[in-house]
Amino acid sequence: MPKSIIINKNGGPEVLELHETNVGLPGPDEIKVTNNAIGLNYIDTYHRSGLYPLPLPSGIGLEAAGKVDEIGSNVTEFNKGDNIAYASMPIGAYSQQRNIPAKIAVKIPEGISFKLAASLMTKGLTTNYLLTKTYNLKAGETVLFHAAAGGVGQIFAQWANSIGAKVIGTVGSEDKIQVAKNNGYAHVINYSKNDFAEEVMKFTNNNGVSAVFDGVGKSTFKGSISCLKPKGMMVSFGNASGPLEPVNVSKDIQSKSLFLTRPTIGHYFTNRKELQKGADEIFEKVKFGKIKIKIVKEYKLSEVNLAHQELESRKLTGPAIIIP
Repeated sequence: MPKSIIINKNGGPEVLELHETNVGLPGPDEIKVTNNAIGLNYIDTYHRSGLYPLPLPSGIGLEAAGKVDEIGSNVTEFNKGDNIAYASMPIGAYSQQRNIPAKIAVKIPEGISFKLAASLMTKGLTTNYLLTKTYNLKAGETVLFHAAAGGVGQIFAQWANSIGAKVIGTVGSEDKIQVAKNNGYAHVINYSKNDFAEEVMKFTNNNGVSAVFDGVGKSTFKGSISCLKPKGMMVSFGNASGPLEPVNVSKDIQSKSLFLTRPTIGHYFTNRKELQKGADEIFEKVKFGKIKIKIVKEYKLSEVNLAHQELESRKLTGPAIIIP
């Protein structure tokens, strides 16, 4: 019988439990998928801890890649044996086999492996909407990205470079500086040792940056606001250091006529056509060498506790996956 990870209560990595699961037949609009590789993402820790509450008990995980085993009676976009990937609700990707709505899946093209697709979907789609939809990044602009050595950060800099933009990155330790530089960051700041806002202003000759992309949250928000240009955009898309404190609009935003947004992936890819287009844009950049992905670690499904420990301790310097 297939196995999956279940959480019965919120808490640390220890609440992740491996159970046998009766998958059953796919519904009319579903496909049954055997997962070959599962994406490991920071949002998974929010679901596990309860920062993003789920009805319990619950599965966990949003992203995986695998092969279609069966299709529902209404499904016309896929056939048995198709290679697919997904990165969306409903939650439960930490599993060997499951039924998912056909509308959340995309076809994987030739030349893209299951492992690569599972490491790309969430991080690649996030990068896609951040710099093409949330903020339309243009050649010649300079922006700031926090957690530059992380999975999204590595893809972001490569994509930005491919369109002629310049990215300043921050990291939390010295060993991650070279990782960020290797992925195309023009300047990298260790924010645990230096005031990143001051460093950004120095690097930009006191002009500031056009936009800040921040998945760190509480510890970087104030500094990010201070190094934005007038009419710049603050893009807060994660809370790795904790949720943001209430924002003082008149002080933080009005002072420079700034824009503040908290985007989520589901609002930018609202149907399967948009989702496939977004995924194809990522796959194409990878196939043509514009974006290079190095998977830094693979875990077994039985090792998800360790995976979450290492993810939260910031030990991972790039995308990691789970092999079910």
